[in-house]
Order: sequence, then C-alpha cells, then structure tokens
Amino acid sequence: MEFDAATPDGLAEFRRALREWLDDNLAPEVVSAGWEGFEDEGTLEVLRRWNRALADARWAAVAWPEEYLGRDATVAQQLAYHEVMAEAEAPGPINVIGVSNIAPAILEVGTQAQKDRFLLPMLRGDEIWSQGMSEPDAGSDLASLRTSAVVDGEEFVVNGAKTWNSLGQYADWCQLYVRTDAAAPKHKGISCLLVDMKTPGIEVRPLRTMTGEVTFSEIFLTDVRVPASSLLGPLDEGWKVAMTTLSHERAGVAKFHLSLSARFADLMDETRRSGVQVTPVDRDRLARLYSRIACLRWSTARELEEVGRGGRPSPTVGSMAKLMWAEISQELAGLAVGLLGPAALEGRWSERLCASPGSSIAGGTSEINRNIVAEHGLGLPR
Repeated sequence: MEFDAATPDGLAEFRRALREWLDDNLAPEVVSAGWEGFEDEGTLEVLRRWNRALADARWAAVAWPEEYLGRDATVAQQLAYHEVMAEAEAPGPINVIGVSNIAPAILEVGTQAQKDRFLLPMLRGDEIWSQGMSEPDAGSDLASLRTSAVVDGEEFVVNGAKTWNSLGQYADWCQLYVRTDAAAPKHKGISCLLVDMKTPGIEVRPLRTMTGEVTFSEIFLTDVRVPASSLLGPLDEGWKVAMTTLSHERAGVAKFHLSLSARFADLMDETRRSGVQVTPVDRDRLARLYSRIACLRWSTARELEEVGRGGRPSPTVGSMAKLMWAEISQELAGLAVGLLGPAALEGRWSERLCASPGSSIAGGTSEINRNIVAEHGLGLPR
C-alpha cells in the first residue's frame, strides 16, 4: 500500500493502516510479553512470533528501504509510527538496538554481502544482536576504548572486555568496536567488527540490575579470531561508523516523550482509581511534570519538522532530549511513590523506581550530554 506522506490525508491513511493492522494482529499476550521482557523462554518465543509478523507486514522498521522489508518512511511517517505503536502498547522488534543503531550502519557502509547476510534475520528477530561499545574504563567516552584487534593474515585477533551489553546473554551477533591502531589519536584507529558470539574465546556474564532483570551482560574476549570480512566500514574508521546510527531513523528521538507520556497517564489513572487525596503541592508537581513532557514533545516535533523539510539536524537536540528524559523519569518515579505510597513499591512502578537512577547513565551520561549541549549548542569552550 502506498501513502502520500506529503499530504495530511496520506499521513492519516498511514496511521489508519497501522491501527487496523494492529487491531487485527496485536493479541493481549503480546502486550503482556512486551512488559515482561525476555527472561522467560515462553515470553521470548511470543515476542519472536510477533517480531516475524511485524517484519512480514513491513511494520517492523518503516524507515528501512523497501527492498529490506521497510517502507522508506518519511520523518513524519516515522513519528506517526512511533505514536501509534505507543498508543497500542505494541512491542517493537526484539532487536531494539539492532534495528535502530546497528542496521543503519550496515545499510550505510556495509558490503552487499553483509547486507544480504544480516539485515533480514535481524529484522525478523531470527538472530539477536548486541552492541559492544562500553568498557569497564570507557563508558560514555567511546573514544577511550582499549579492546584491541590485531591483524593476523585474513583474521583479526581480539582481546579485551565490554560491559553493559544490552541483550548480551541472548545475542547471536555483536557489533563490536575495537582499537586497531594503538598509536593513532583518540578518535582515530577504531574499527567496527560484526562478531559471531559463538566464536571460541568469548565469555558472556549476565548482569542483574536493581530491578531484578538480567538485561545486560559483560563480555570478555580472549584471543578471539574474527574473519577480516567481518570488518564494517573502512579499517580505523570505526568512529565514523558509530556516527551513522541515526542516518535512517531520525524519529527515534520521539520515543523519549512518548514513553514519558504513557507513564504520566499511568500515574494519573492509578491515582484516580486509588482515591488518593492529591494535595496542592502534589498538583503543582504533576503540572510541572506535564509541562516538561509537553516541552520535550514540542522540541522534538520542531526538530523533526526541520529535518523533514531537508534541514540539518541539530547536534544538541538528541542530547537535550536524553537529559530531559532522564530527569523527568527520575522525578516521575519519585512522585509515584509519594502519591501511591506502598502500592507503588510493587509492579511497574517498583521497576521504574529501581530503574530510574540508571536513566542518567544509560545511552550517554548526563554529564557527557551537558558537555555536548554546552560546546556544540551554546558554543562554550571545552
């Protein structure tokens, strides 16, 4: 089905088609599985089946090219897609990082053989991917990584460690960033490898977070031999590969305000159902949170409209959105406990409260994001 995204009617039809497909295909067990996560094997299989259905209907990655089961979606369509999926509480693809971060790099700089081999199994959830960036001594500062890869004939020999690998214990493949030239300046001499996680010498140790979930892992690599054909992009140009991650899906930044809006609505519903007496101070805090979420939504929409008109994306909008998301997530979780009392210490709100401290660390620390806003947005000195 073709949609004329240049017209309001075309965009409305895009939304309507997705809603109708979700009405026909989204079962309650899929919504529940999306909330529960991967730890139960049965839940994982439910999400795999859902992932395949999304991909076969070309609703798994609308920003991707049509030849790889995407829809070549415009920025406006991508935003509409995220909004409709959030309204329906529909899980996206299993490979959250793979589809949004790794695949765009493969599409941009990968060989045709790499595209043919990896993209469709990734999109369908047949193979799960993790991303090897952070290290014990190199978190948000990717350029400080020390995991090494030395050329030996037609192979790289990799040694080092990675941490905070999302889905690492489930992953079949890893997009691994390594240092291939130790003498090069900090942002040079980095390369990107596509690594089979079954390769000898790889040890995966799951990490349990405060929420009780096991969504991250440590990865230790000892004399791991990776074929030279696994190199993604030019040798020693891994920094440029990392910077391509948003080249095919600009509207992903909208997920920040969509997730916060859903949590705020949850809190308001639970507060009404519980009959809690909301004090003037509580009302003021609720109004402040609502306003901050609205500002985040408007800032995101303004940026996406500019990109949709062919403008250059601001280097600071993503960092500002991440900063606001982290701060609002923490304040919202704290307010939920204040309003709902002990009832908030179990279920979703308990998980959100435990997860909230990590929101200012994951995906780039707040300190790093403030530096980006200061230096690139405000022109302040380093």
